[in-house]
Amino acid sequence: MSSFNGDDFKGLRITQLDDDDDEDVKEESPVEPINVDEFDDDEDDDEEDEEPVILGFVESPKFPWSSLRQLFPNLAGGVPAWLDPVNLPSGKSILCDLCEEPLQFVLQLYAPLTDKESAFHRTLFLFMCPSMSCLLRDQHEQWKRAPEKPMRSVKVFRCQLPRVNQFYSSEAPKHDGTDKPLGHGAPLCTWCGTWKGDKVCGGCKTSRYCSPKHQSLHWHRAHKPECQQLRAVLETSDSVDNGVSLTQVQKAASKSLWKEFVLINEDESEYDTEMSENDEVAQPMVVSKREVDDQMKSVMKDFEGDADKNSWVNFQQRVDKAPEQVVRYCRSSEAKPLWPMASGRVSKSEVPNCKSCGGPRCFEFQVMPQLLFFFGGSNERESLDWATIVVYTCENSCESSLSYNEEFVWVQVYSQTT
Repeated sequence: MSSFNGDDFKGLRITQLDDDDDEDVKEESPVEPINVDEFDDDEDDDEEDEEPVILGFVESPKFPWSSLRQLFPNLAGGVPAWLDPVNLPSGKSILCDLCEEPLQFVLQLYAPLTDKESAFHRTLFLFMCPSMSCLLRDQHEQWKRAPEKPMRSVKVFRCQLPRVNQFYSSEAPKHDGTDKPLGHGAPLCTWCGTWKGDKVCGGCKTSRYCSPKHQSLHWHRAHKPECQQLRAVLETSDSVDNGVSLTQVQKAASKSLWKEFVLINEDESEYDTEMSENDEVAQPMVVSKREVDDQMKSVMKDFEGDADKNSWVNFQQRVDKAPEQVVRYCRSSEAKPLWPMASGRVSKSEVPNCKSCGGPRCFEFQVMPQLLFFFGGSNERESLDWATIVVYTCENSCESSLSYNEEFVWVQVYSQTT
């Protein structure tokens, strides 16, 4: 659901589009930047010293149009709703650098900056290779390679637009299913529904692909008989519309995408009060706390040394306030992640500067391992798993000639062996 829907959901640092008219948006008011707080493993911080954190939770979309790009949604799984729908990432940037296959969409956060006109609309997009083998190699590579020569299976892109732009109205969306962008986006891959489909099927001239890999997968799993039917239609038709509908979500032929959710959010402070197990509090999704806890505790056997175990205990105590959280968000130069383990952390000095402006990057959000639970992950040894995924973005949220600027992502995995 769009973050502008004040009736049901709050956005991740969303401000209403029209500062002078608050009729369309009931609960949304300008939000000042806030800092994520880190659980300090070395010293006990007083409660009053802790800074607020925004927690993200998943929920199934309420309406078919909930994840359309013109609603500036927060999403997890499924396909992305590109902010700039035309100038998408391309080339090697869309590939896992290790297996060279297209990356899969994980989530996107709509996180505009109230004090920067060029970032009136601002969304962060996270992608990763679904291969655990690649993730383990990524975790190993991030330690030994120079920042200018990354070999990554996890990537994050930042896109931002001013209020007046060529893609969207400057007025707030109505959230009634009638909102439309100002034009079509680039045609997307028929198989993954994620990346630009710049390769066209030579037979039907309608299916499009981001890579030879996805064209081959679609051909062998579904498209071969479809192609013949589409060719027959093409031969009897004067034209074929390859445009993407403005009021329908992009569909993907692949069945291996993660289940689609919308992200809703709450301030972590709302969970600070002690609640009994019988206290019925509205949750974004009805999932047993025991189910989440059992999955989290199952990784304890992988930890080595007291430092990791102590860090995990601190992490678990913090997360237990809201065990279904999948995102912890805060953009601040002083903010730090909540690390599950003492080992495998990145220090601030090890975070590379922005490639575009050369300025420092700051922590913005982290993805929790609980997301895999909702994606339907298994506990098999070869299944995708992580302790946390931490994203650092340009502190200045700079502008460049690229519509999508790649930012820095750090992966902490439970096993330190490859």
